Amino acid sequence: MVATGQRFAELHPGFEIQWEVRSLQEFADGSVGRLAKQYDLMVIDHPSSGQAAEEEVLLPIDEWVSEEFLTMQAANSVGRSHASYEYGGRQRALAIDAAAPISGWRPDLLQRAGVAIPRTWSELLELARQGLVALPATPIDTLTHFYMLCDCLGGDPFADDERVVNEAIGIHALKMLRQLILLCDSDCLRRNPIATWEFLSTSDGVAYCPFAYGYSNYSRPGFSAHQLETGDLITTDDGRPFRSTLGGAGLAISAHSPHKEIAAKYLQFVTSPQCQSTLYFDSGGQPGNRAAWENDEVNRRCNDFFKKTLPTLDRAYVRPRFNGYLDFQECAAEAVHQYLAAGQREKDVVVELNNRLREARSEKWRGAV
Repeated sequence: MVATGQRFAELHPGFEIQWEVRSLQEFADGSVGRLAKQYDLMVIDHPSSGQAAEEEVLLPIDEWVSEEFLTMQAANSVGRSHASYEYGGRQRALAIDAAAPISGWRPDLLQRAGVAIPRTWSELLELARQGLVALPATPIDTLTHFYMLCDCLGGDPFADDERVVNEAIGIHALKMLRQLILLCDSDCLRRNPIATWEFLSTSDGVAYCPFAYGYSNYSRPGFSAHQLETGDLITTDDGRPFRSTLGGAGLAISAHSPHKEIAAKYLQFVTSPQCQSTLYFDSGGQPGNRAAWENDEVNRRCNDFFKKTLPTLDRAYVRPRFNGYLDFQECAAEAVHQYLAAGQREKDVVVELNNRLREARSEKWRGAV
């Protein structure tokens, strides 16, 4: 984003774009309303769209960008990335980055151990028993893993307003996740996706990660000590594909900005197929535009990361965006993480998650009048 800001300023003399950085955790659960009071432009996570829309802190993009451009963005969406920033019939942000949990591995270490890439849940557990598996298991990561496992068991998360998932499926999913976590090093409970890929690419401790939000940098030559291979997710033992949870990032404009017109031009510059396939990728970014994901030159330079993982992104599950979801997500993530770390009755965890959801959907919980 720094590189795109610099180039845009060169093309539009008289304007300067300065980016400030926040942590990955702040990106996941920080207040967009607070940021909108301080900044013209923000990189946001799509679940914040609902709260931001109801608080009217983000500029509706469709009022400042042509219908033709938005149609092009929708046609070039990676999975449901573009649609994930739509709320209440208005476009709240445009996708600059697309990501979802994918698999990654060290071919040299798998070969040394004489094992193959796991294809099913049982094969993954067997690889984990050999001490060769690591996965991110911070609170927010464990919650998205839980969603994924509920989905593969036939329980569509948030199918109704009263519960996250039915009790039987929720219990089964928690047991599956804890079974895997207990077979891995306890440090996983403190590693986010970036720390996991760092560990996998710089040490010889483990050989395979079954699901972590993908970062194409680790598939680029020279970025880390070992270049990673990446691919799709495993299946259940009876062949049902796992469907991970969509992440990525969107570029939004503050409703308070006095520079709306030039900010909208910058937004179109960054999200255009040309910028996404060249300057944005060249500067270390992970594009959100499908044209970049399918670009042969882009893929050549990152070990075909995008082509190999695009099917995973295309079927990824989109989290809710209602006003109050972020409150739920924070509490629910801690509940699942605590269960994995210390153990308790799975039924109690599912009941707590469902109770938290009902609270999060109520106006009283959100502090509304």
